Amino acid sequence: MASLKEVKNRINSVKSTRQITSAMKMVASAKLHKAQARVENILPYQHKLNEILTNFLGTDASVNSPYTEVRTVNRVAIVVISSNTSLCGAFNSNVVKMLEHTLEEYARLGKENIFLYPVGRKVEEAVRKLGYEPCGSFQAMADRPSYAAANGLATTLMKEFVEKRVDSVQLIYHHFKSMGSQVLTREDYLPINLEKVAQEAAAGRGDEEERGFNNDYIVEPSAEELIIELLPKVLSQKIFTVLLDSNTSEHAARMLAMQAATDNANELIQDLTKQYNKSRQQAITNELQDIIGGSLK
Repeated sequence: MASLKEVKNRINSVKSTRQITSAMKMVASAKLHKAQARVENILPYQHKLNEILTNFLGTDASVNSPYTEVRTVNRVAIVVISSNTSLCGAFNSNVVKMLEHTLEEYARLGKENIFLYPVGRKVEEAVRKLGYEPCGSFQAMADRPSYAAANGLATTLMKEFVEKRVDSVQLIYHHFKSMGSQVLTREDYLPINLEKVAQEAAAGRGDEEERGFNNDYIVEPSAEELIIELLPKVLSQKIFTVLLDSNTSEHAARMLAMQAATDNANELIQDLTKQYNKSRQQAITNELQDIIGGSLK
């Protein structure tokens, strides 16, 4: 059995760890509320943008955009988003696992035809360990997503697709569903799925009555050209929303991980305190027995 001093030292050590995890939980909680507010503020804009696009698609306008062209996939680009730091539970490891599964699906293409865009230090390190060379470093975008940076990445991806250097672009990230639920998501980015855009627009309306496009409006120069102009904006906005989504999920995952660590520390302190009291009581009992035994001699 461990000595009283050893148990006492361990209790103090666990208490110190509990202070750290509790402080990290509060920091993550504060960052989460800020990130959550940013997501909630940007979603109405994205839904409205999708709704405008959907309304025009509901007319007789024909869409002839290079971003909607479906081709046989011989070259693929994958944007995968993680965090720059750890201590957020299985957040990063789950992203890496899905990336590995995705790479297995496209293994037939060969490494030279798979282009990885890692956003976040953790997944960037994983990409190098898997034997791939990242198509740039985007670590700053993981901590502080900005529209300018997101637009730059989106422009690069759109250019690669239009110039047929890649035939498909996919996204891997965590979707923030609620405080206790972050859904690991993999979805197609290019070619753009206009039916999915319409579904997102309908979801954004919520319980509101569906609003159709008013054909009495005069659109200049034409509905077709307006749709073509809107598509790059929708794609850029999508990258920015995904970055905010992942960043919010990261803070939520870290807060939950630190809460679990704090709870475990409390349980361990209780167990160690019981062990300490039991050992102390046993030591006192032994001393009394020695005293009583000595007086009887």
